[in-house]
Amino acid sequence: MAETDTETKGAESAPALVGEIERTRADLARTIDEIADRVAPANVVRRTTDRAKERLSQIDPRVGGAVAVAVVGVTAFLIWRKLRK
Repeated sequence: MAETDTETKGAESAPALVGEIERTRADLARTIDEIADRVAPANVVRRTTDRAKERLSQIDPRVGGAVAVAVVGVTAFLIWRKLRK
């Protein structure tokens, strides 16, 4: 029996299809690894800490000092009030 055009095209496209499946599988594996890296608790904590440090480094030292003094003042007041009772 002679091969038909469909059988010939199928034979020629099989290696291409296998290659495409392998590329898709590799892309999927890479995507899953990236997602796992993004949601790993240690990485989330590290990124959050880095963002907080970046924001704190942008605060004017005088403003930061004023906030620190206010926090210390409120804390001292609350302790004093608790001890007075």
